[in-house]
Amino acid sequence: MTKAAISPQDLSWPFWPIVPLYPYGQRRTIRQEVVKDTLWTFEQLQGIFYVVVPIRMTVIKLASGGLFVYAPVAPTPECIRLMRELESEHGEVKYIILPTISGIEHKVFVGPFARYFPKAIVYVAPNQWSFPLNLPLSWLGLPAKRTEILPADSATTPLGKDFSYEILPAIDLNVGYFSEVAFFHHYSQTLLLTDGIISIPENPPAILELDPYPLLFHAKNTAKDLVEDTPENRRRGWQRICLFALYFQPDALSVPNWIKVFRDAFTAKEKSKKAYFGLFPFQWGDDWQRTFLNLRREGRLIVAPILQTLILNRNTDEVSQWVDRISQWPIKQVIPCHFASPIQADSQEFQQAFSFLSKDSYLPKDDLECLESIDSFLVRWRLTPPPDKKL
Repeated sequence: MTKAAISPQDLSWPFWPIVPLYPYGQRRTIRQEVVKDTLWTFEQLQGIFYVVVPIRMTVIKLASGGLFVYAPVAPTPECIRLMRELESEHGEVKYIILPTISGIEHKVFVGPFARYFPKAIVYVAPNQWSFPLNLPLSWLGLPAKRTEILPADSATTPLGKDFSYEILPAIDLNVGYFSEVAFFHHYSQTLLLTDGIISIPENPPAILELDPYPLLFHAKNTAKDLVEDTPENRRRGWQRICLFALYFQPDALSVPNWIKVFRDAFTAKEKSKKAYFGLFPFQWGDDWQRTFLNLRREGRLIVAPILQTLILNRNTDEVSQWVDRISQWPIKQVIPCHFASPIQADSQEFQQAFSFLSKDSYLPKDDLECLESIDSFLVRWRLTPPPDKKL
């Protein structure tokens, strides 16, 4: 289907009000073949306040035929059409995996996606929970008669012929729990993860290039700017989006006085609703690109700063053991659900990304200051448990 043939109906995601993230009810999908006739990724985008990043589903052909789906994305007509094309060549969907217990942006798609594949077994990570009430999985839209909890040992499931997996024991954060399941595909030597690991690309991913407005919005330096759509400006916007998404407020970013923000909005050249009526409460320092380079670390595997400071440091022993078990696999590439993919990396590089569990983070302390202040606030008010000591 060519770009000209795409209609709003092809992109429709009618349940967007459940988790109201940009681009709301209209979502494009890009399918990429990673390993010929074996492994594909499906990418959409989502975010808030134009801080948008890819969200990714991985589809793998099973050795016995049929398809395995890790972390479904929104089942728009375009997405389902692309899935049907794979089914016609490689067999029907047999397994659908919900590999996280905390990521509502992943959970929300699983039930609607599974309805298009009525013969597929839905496997979910153990210790699922919901807020404000802990509801049964069927009440959350998952098919009651074919939804199963992943057992501890992958060898006891039909998946064991193609995959090994390791379940991160649930981390109690008081306000909820965090866990995810890492899958390893033996044939392609590919590690699949949800949020636990990422790599930051220098340039915006292709899915963001289809809708460049968020990139150009964050490429502005002031509310008065009208940014030209150029590769350089798209790149600048993407790099700043990464800093927003992963640090909230790095050292290179300050928030101007709100009186100034409203005054500047009156003089903005673009005052549409799409442009938040000219409001632009951001002021980037001259060295913001240094901050991005420090975060990107030449495209190496990293653990997101938010996970380092607010989540994974709450149960360092079990996280470290989970990392050690995964590192026994002969990993050649990694596919996370966000940012870059596929990432050419091995088991040692994966393990090195978690070095913050035993020593100071490889990320600059100044850039972590905002997240550490959030951490201190949450601990002080006993909203979350304190971090563990370094291993």
